Amino acid sequence: MTADLFTFEEVSYRLSRSPRRKRLGLVVTEKGAEVRIPQRCAAQHGHQFLRDNIAWVRDQLRGLERRQAQVPEHHFAFGARFPWLGNSLELDRAACAGDAGIRDGYIQLYCRNREPDDGQIQAALQKLYQREALDTLTRKSRYFAGLLGLEFSSVKVRRTRSKWGHCTIRGELQYNWLVCLAPEPVVDYLVIHEVCHLRHHNHSRAFWDLVASLCPDYRTLRRWLKENGHRLQL
Repeated sequence: MTADLFTFEEVSYRLSRSPRRKRLGLVVTEKGAEVRIPQRCAAQHGHQFLRDNIAWVRDQLRGLERRQAQVPEHHFAFGARFPWLGNSLELDRAACAGDAGIRDGYIQLYCRNREPDDGQIQAALQKLYQREALDTLTRKSRYFAGLLGLEFSSVKVRRTRSKWGHCTIRGELQYNWLVCLAPEPVVDYLVIHEVCHLRHHNHSRAFWDLVASLCPDYRTLRRWLKENGHRLQL
């Protein structure tokens, strides 16, 4: 795929070509808009498509700006507070690596450097969060899968842009570890959602009925994640 940068009425956009694309499309991100066109489509059609939809593009950009303004700014220092399962916990310094963890209302963080800077604390904190999230999400996956008599092959955590969770056809459960910043009922909903995919690899009525059997208020929790997921940043 190739892309060139253009500007129309102070809106930056890229014209991207792809041999697999069959029709014109528009994607809007914080960096601007991207007009996706078929490989053999004349560039003028892409430019005109952007102009025809400029009002929609501006509306999407304003929405992204509002969402970005809602993302919390963290100060990475001992004594600061950070979210975990919907709670606000104080960051404390662990005496040794074996003491690091999240417990008793504190995030115990170990840093080798006696006077770590913000970047070192942030990196160590993210690593701790990933470890704790893997443990928490694995434990919850075992619990909910057990209630349904289902089994999975593994649990992995990663930081993804578009999905909070995924269940592969091989029974691998994958989660975005940042979900553990959300209230615990939201985390439980996500785990239940992915565990139910072990039986139904679709979003059929049978799938949602299975989700509802373990999480009756899943619609409310799913809406919370959709409306507030962008705030879950570290």
